[in-house]
Amino acid sequence: MNKHATDARERLKKTTLSNGVRVVSESIPSVRSVSVGIWVHTGSRDEAPPESGISHFIEHMVFKGTSRRRMHQIARRMESVGGYLNAFTGKEYTCYYARALDEHLARAVDTVCDLVLDPVIPEKEVEKEKDVVLEEMKMYEDNPEDLIFDRFESALYGDHAMGRPVIGYPETVASFSRPQLLEFLDTQYTPDRMVLAVAGNVDHERLVRLAEQAFTRSTRRPALRRRSPVNGYAPRHLLEERPTQQAHLVVGARAYDVHHPRRVALSVLHTIVGGGMSSRLNQNIREKYGYCYNIYSFLNLHSDTGDFGVYMGTDPSKVDRAKKLIFRELDKLTQKPVSRRMLSQAISQVKGSIMLGLESMGSRMMRLGRQELHFERFFTLDEILGQVEAVTQEEVLDVARELFVPERFSSVVLMPRL
Repeated sequence: MNKHATDARERLKKTTLSNGVRVVSESIPSVRSVSVGIWVHTGSRDEAPPESGISHFIEHMVFKGTSRRRMHQIARRMESVGGYLNAFTGKEYTCYYARALDEHLARAVDTVCDLVLDPVIPEKEVEKEKDVVLEEMKMYEDNPEDLIFDRFESALYGDHAMGRPVIGYPETVASFSRPQLLEFLDTQYTPDRMVLAVAGNVDHERLVRLAEQAFTRSTRRPALRRRSPVNGYAPRHLLEERPTQQAHLVVGARAYDVHHPRRVALSVLHTIVGGGMSSRLNQNIREKYGYCYNIYSFLNLHSDTGDFGVYMGTDPSKVDRAKKLIFRELDKLTQKPVSRRMLSQAISQVKGSIMLGLESMGSRMMRLGRQELHFERFFTLDEILGQVEAVTQEEVLDVARELFVPERFSSVVLMPRL
């Protein structure tokens, strides 16, 4: 192991508290900030059908007050020292995070821990927040480029929880009650499902002491997980009319999960297909034919499944032709290996994206949290870059031939209403 890799490992530390909370940190002494995140290993796929959207709703509600602070105090707690506080909910996890100067580490840790450990969920705020979330739904409904991905996930996963929108449905959100929210918190927000991840100018031993102090308040105990495996896949084709000027199209299929040995090769292939202005799709469909302003491929890797697809917006009269052009580009990648030059450029692009992302403490914290949830271990930058550099022309060809089978692809089209 070279000195750079050794130094990187020395900056990465992990401690598991007696109650099961995992504390992971990456020390970057050259910066003056810290990014702090509490990752809860629960998301929309852990919801029963009548609970659809409850994880996202709880993410909203914890900001409405805790046993120690009122709503306005939470809002000001980080902003008053020039910091930042926010959260997001995904399919498989929820994250509450703060950014602050390193001198305010204790405040940041205390604040995010307070949100997940001691929310009071005020009854009157529950009813008020239902209206807020319903307005959020309308916002997504008004944005076809957001809406189409919910429709695409429904096409891929059907009635499984992975196919339901993270935000839920109007009828499920309207049904939420305070006791229901508290029960979900007690059974899902347990210490064994939590990771405290911090990146920046942080001392790990001090961080562990702060975590131990914060989590002594928790009385929750581990509960059985009800997460079910994804169901079988059969392609679906959906067409929906919307009040838009442009047609929006997604074609895609199930792909690898985050543990698959070919996931890195797929990432490189995704970059070749639609990962920027120099990608095959952008050069051939936008630049050559002028069929669209926006076209790109996307890749989602989950714990036991994943998906790959292509999005574009185009004139309604060009949808069928655009589909054919997309599949023609995908088919070319199954016929023969990409050139050494193209592979080298894609590898450099992936490496550059990874390395530029590490200039942000927030990105480093996100990487720490996700790695711990998915792999329960760290991957140093050298390890990650080594995996990318090891991708071969033959491996990219094999992945393309396995995944780019037109008969496996689902499609969703949002067509302007006449």
